Amino acid sequence: MHIILNNASMVPIYEQLMEQIKSEIISGTLKENEVLPSVRALSGQLRISALTVKKAYDRLEEEGFVVTVHGKGTYVASADRQLALEARKKAVEDDFAAAIAKADAVGFTKEEILGIVTILLEDD
Repeated sequence: MHIILNNASMVPIYEQLMEQIKSEIISGTLKENEVLPSVRALSGQLRISALTVKKAYDRLEEEGFVVTVHGKGTYVASADRQLALEARKKAVEDDFAAAIAKADAVGFTKEEILGIVTILLEDD
């Protein structure tokens, strides 16, 4: 597992960790039933709090990406990849909704929001 965390990011560390683990599961880098590093081992490797890793693992379990067997470890769930992909799409939709709400609060019109999205898509 290859995790890169950005301490300068506005995204909390546990969310960065979750997203990278989810990406590895969806891409197939992490296979079904594969064991993840222990909370203690991963926190030591990444030099972050064990509580941060635990929070990420707990949230991943809530979302159905991993299963924790007490005393044995945390494993990639035997889930349908389509379900995992749908969860990621839902997260992106939520991010769009939050960005639109923020733009509304500032006073952007629908046309201005669409214009910004168009410009951003053209830059890719």
